[in-house]
Amino acid sequence: MSFATLKKNRQNELEKLTSELSKLNSSPQNREQDDYWKPEVDKSGNGMAIIRFLPAPEGEEIPFVRIWDHGFKGPGGWFIEKSLTTIGQKCPVSEYNSMLWSQGTEADKTFVRTYTKRRLSYISNIYVVKDPANPENEGKVFLYKYGKKIFDKLTDMMSPEFDDETSVNPFDLWEGANFRLKMRNVEGYRNYDKSEFDSPSALSDDDEELEKIYNKEKSLAALVDPSNFMSYDELKSKLYRALALDGNGTANTVTADELTVESPKPRTVAVREQPSQPESWSEDNEETDQSSDAGLSFFENLAKG
Repeated sequence: MSFATLKKNRQNELEKLTSELSKLNSSPQNREQDDYWKPEVDKSGNGMAIIRFLPAPEGEEIPFVRIWDHGFKGPGGWFIEKSLTTIGQKCPVSEYNSMLWSQGTEADKTFVRTYTKRRLSYISNIYVVKDPANPENEGKVFLYKYGKKIFDKLTDMMSPEFDDETSVNPFDLWEGANFRLKMRNVEGYRNYDKSEFDSPSALSDDDEELEKIYNKEKSLAALVDPSNFMSYDELKSKLYRALALDGNGTANTVTADELTVESPKPRTVAVREQPSQPESWSEDNEETDQSSDAGLSFFENLAKG
């Protein structure tokens, strides 16, 4: 394009750019992010909301899915991907961790514990009853990603510890219970200990309204469909780039003991102000790792063969 043509068509170029931006803003990736609800906290790190966990979507049996993932920044960049162990397949990151773990040095084990171990999350459909930070979310259905602490509270409702407590299905539309999500900043970490369920009650007395809510649920099975995961070879290649490893899985310029990586920190007010941290990993982490015990025992079992 000549300079004269460029000057003449500059308005058309603006319209083309505007059109492309519109496409980007309505892309599947952005729509997918809109499907998820995230609770917000104030400047002190505190916040609350009331949500209702919903039953399994039509055609599915379980009202939640469990997803393992990895997230860290190495010399070659960020690695933030779902683990293939989620769908029962071998994962190159887990294999690399088990190799380091089997070497037996404390430095290797610390590396695995601190940076590259798996993180466990759960995803369910929820109905937002009250969201003071974003009232426009109230009365809508979203996907909600949460950790082991909240899942334990769901489990306690279904399988209470004491004989004088009644089992409640928190995912039931009629006999479930609203969940009061209470968030605090405790020593720089998101804490959910004060969160609790209300007494059991119907989400609505109108079955037609409940049916409308139910029909708005999104598929959970689709989230763990193999097509939504990177292949083993793709993950391995990305892992090696992130950790600056050669084809044999060894560091190009440093040893495994000396390798320094940056692990994403829990989502706190201070962390959210750091623009270098990818938003895709800025989930609502808790004050302890969501998968530390299960993740490390997994590596130990792999190392033992």
